[in-house]
This record gives sequence, C-alpha cells and structure tokens, in this order.
Amino acid sequence: MATALANRAGTDRTLGLLRFPFNFIRNLSTRSAASPSPSASASSSTQYSKAKRRKKKNLFEVAQFLPNWGVGYHMAKTHWNEASYEITKINLYKDGRHGKAWGIAHMNGLPAADTPKKISGVHKRCWMYISRNLKPSESVPNLISSSDGGPKVEAQAN
Repeated sequence: MATALANRAGTDRTLGLLRFPFNFIRNLSTRSAASPSPSASASSSTQYSKAKRRKKKNLFEVAQFLPNWGVGYHMAKTHWNEASYEITKINLYKDGRHGKAWGIAHMNGLPAADTPKKISGVHKRCWMYISRNLKPSESVPNLISSSDGGPKVEAQAN
C-alpha cells in the first residue's frame, strides 16, 4: 500500500509540471532565442499584415447586400477590363453562398448579346459590383423651347 501511495505521488509531480500553460513555456523559449534586431521586428510586422488581408468575395457574397440579390445590377470579375454582366436570374442554394446565375454580357457599357446566358466562375473569389454609369442613351433629357408653342424633349448626346 505504501508503494502505491509513493507511485501516485510521483505521477502527481510529473502531471504538475505538464499543467504549466504552454504559452508560458513558449514565452520563456522565445525570450532567450529572440534578439533585438530591426529585421526581426520588420518580419513580424509583415506577418501581421498578411493575416489581416481581406478575403475576396464570390458573386453571391457580393450580391447578397444588393436589393433583390443583385438582379438588374452589373457585376464583373476584378481582372476584367470593360466587361461585365447584368444579372437577370439567380438560383441560390440553401447556404446563400453558392448557386447559379444568369446575365446579359456587356462590353464597354453596351450589351454584347440580347439573351441572358449562364455565368461561369460564379464561385471564384474575384467578383465586384460595378456602379451604374450613365450611358448616352440613358442621359438626362433637356427641355428645349421651340417656336411651335410647346417645349420639346430632346436627349442630350455626349
């Protein structure tokens, strides 16, 4: 019985050493190894900036904040120049981050096709919302008075 108590006391001592917080042990090991050099502080600051990098969004994560899930709005991939899709239909899966989308392709602000087509790459994390720019056909009309007695409405062309 005495040997059992002695063995139990020995195991309690070893468990007591293992109960130290690992952060405390990690801090002790890094303090002795660390040297106050400017290159070490610069590398640690770049590690923190990489950790704070924002995650890019797929098409559905961008569209969720727009009215009616972005139907009628223009979306484009970040690396596209002068190309976008006007969203016409979205089928969402239950999680709200995946699904299928259809839209009309636009090049240089003008529709490239008449019918909507299925948009490929909607799950890739490179989508952004394109704010609507006024096109010459959608510009604000000007009122011009004529000699006929009534004002005429004429579209302003740029």
